[in-house]
Amino acid sequence: MRTLLLILTITALSGINSYAQTISGTLINKSSNLPVAYANIGIVGKNIGTVSDADGNFRLDIDSNYNNDSLLVSVIGYMTKAFKVSDLRNANNNTIFLKERIYSLNEVIVRPTVFKEKTLGVSTKIKRLQAGFSDNRLGYECGIMMKTKGNAHLKKIIVNIARCSYDTIFYRLNIYNVKGDFDFENILTDPIYIKMAKKDVKQRIELDLQDKNIVTSGNFLVTLEHVKDLGPGDLFFCASFLHKTYYRKTSQGQWESIPVGVSISVVADIEK
Repeated sequence: MRTLLLILTITALSGINSYAQTISGTLINKSSNLPVAYANIGIVGKNIGTVSDADGNFRLDIDSNYNNDSLLVSVIGYMTKAFKVSDLRNANNNTIFLKERIYSLNEVIVRPTVFKEKTLGVSTKIKRLQAGFSDNRLGYECGIMMKTKGNAHLKKIIVNIARCSYDTIFYRLNIYNVKGDFDFENILTDPIYIKMAKKDVKQRIELDLQDKNIVTSGNFLVTLEHVKDLGPGDLFFCASFLHKTYYRKTSQGQWESIPVGVSISVVADIEK
């Protein structure tokens, strides 16, 4: 039976022309002086962005038309910083120091509550329809909206793989609260990465979250983000026409959706 591949489009930026210049820099933890790896750097909503490497270094080509825009630097566990593009372009030393974020603990109200284990999202294992990553583009992410009314304690993430040609995969798991239409806020306080050799990927990835104590309220978005240069290759998920995938093309980019749902599901205890 014929397989239908749907590539979540990651087109080259047409706005970059002969006036494009490279902005580079290094992200450093202000307290420890250690590099900040896999941070998101980009212009909000403009699909111009990248991700810092394991040593905190980044390079980004930005057209001169964006000189008055703000370049946002964000990463889980740190305070977000913004810079005017022209200021970074003219700086002699773009070493950017990031402060660690201090998270306040919300008040805990203990009350009798009944929970029931449920599976949310897309759990199809059928490979006739496939969608996923076909370009080694940093900051690209895609995922599924998990629909629930009550509080949910996340126990496990399951991803059904249709095809993987990378030698090794390295992705960041992101979990977002829904603030509005195509407006999401990451709720994680520590980054969660999925790193596996191709021989271990096989057809199914399961990630145990029980020790992370992740609790959501209402609908939430779960995505995988391409944060490391993996070289040539692709990663496709099983998919379904009965759902839709939310995605953005790069760091700080604009969220979009496509009427095909990649096979990402969550096992959670849901408040009844």
